[in-house]
Amino acid sequence: MTDFDSDLFLPDDFDIAPVRLTVDLGALADNFREMTRRSGSARTAAVVKADAYGLGLEDCGTALYEAGARDFFVAVVQEGVTLRTYAPDARIYVLSGVWSGQEGLFYEHGLVPVLASEEQLAFWMSVTAEHGDHPCALQVDTGFNRLGLPLEEAIAFADDVSRPASFSPVLVLSHLHSGDTPSSPLNRQQRESFQRIAEAFEGIETSLAASAGIFLGPEYHFDLTRPGIALYGGEAVVAAPNPMKPVAKAEARIIQIRDAKKGETVSYGGTYQLARDSRLAIVSVGYADGYLRSLSGSGVPLRQTVKDGAFGFAAGRKVPVIGRITMDLTIFDVTDIPEKEIRTGDYVELFGENIALDDVARAAGTIGYELLTSLGLRHERRYIYPDE
Repeated sequence: MTDFDSDLFLPDDFDIAPVRLTVDLGALADNFREMTRRSGSARTAAVVKADAYGLGLEDCGTALYEAGARDFFVAVVQEGVTLRTYAPDARIYVLSGVWSGQEGLFYEHGLVPVLASEEQLAFWMSVTAEHGDHPCALQVDTGFNRLGLPLEEAIAFADDVSRPASFSPVLVLSHLHSGDTPSSPLNRQQRESFQRIAEAFEGIETSLAASAGIFLGPEYHFDLTRPGIALYGGEAVVAAPNPMKPVAKAEARIIQIRDAKKGETVSYGGTYQLARDSRLAIVSVGYADGYLRSLSGSGVPLRQTVKDGAFGFAAGRKVPVIGRITMDLTIFDVTDIPEKEIRTGDYVELFGENIALDDVARAAGTIGYELLTSLGLRHERRYIYPDE
């Protein structure tokens, strides 16, 4: 009887995974150092919300901490609690603020709530009055119409002599809505509005620039910058070369290679008709894995405005997605790859060093942020550490 429990029969899970994700933590650290360099005299934080943009909060948070990050931003308190284990003496800001019942977590784990409304301000001041002083941050809306105190209300609050002494903001921040478009005059308008805030809260650190804002130049940097997508290799600025190193590589395994005749159709709805005799690679990735249906080569509304669907990369060549992407499977046309150079069990790169993340995103009618944060649970992950 064969002993299948023997180590001789247990290959590495990554080597046989249907879908897999490689995260280069050395590239992540290099990107942090590059954004630090570009931030000039400003200190540089790391944004690790949404599970470090889908790449793993624990591993990415540790790599960024070891690269020198001592300020972090998360979206929700649970992310902050997790990160604290891996960034023991960092200042961790929670962008969604604080809600009743959570205040103990902020004190216990040394987290800093980002307060964005009069209601949150009033609640936090009542908490500090009862439990003692604890740092917080204040978010001001300078034109985004998302989170934040209105500009004039924030300035009035800064001048309010009745503010309790226990209220101790360590940071005042806002967010650019068009930072990825350097030519937009709205960037300057927001910067000028934020400059008024910085003057009103003299002596308190200020932060305006996320990834795109850093590229706008020193006048946007203030005291603290907050890069996010650029750390993970994504484009921060529209229609400009991306100077960041790719961090994530997604791949999927070929389950079958089949021959199909000219005139036959491919995938659901028969929306793609073959113009030649073809070889098709059936690959184990679909929209359940975050490989979005809008990336399909045909049969989706986006193809009416964006001509081409996604491309993968196999055997040294780009290969197009054809037909509709399904829940678990995608079909690539590999006709132009010599038969001896590709076989079942090989992997197709979905994005990474050869297929840029944001090129795939454009084919889906979206942005790199969404692709990364949509990565499904089925990806087997491997982290490459800086010394490997």
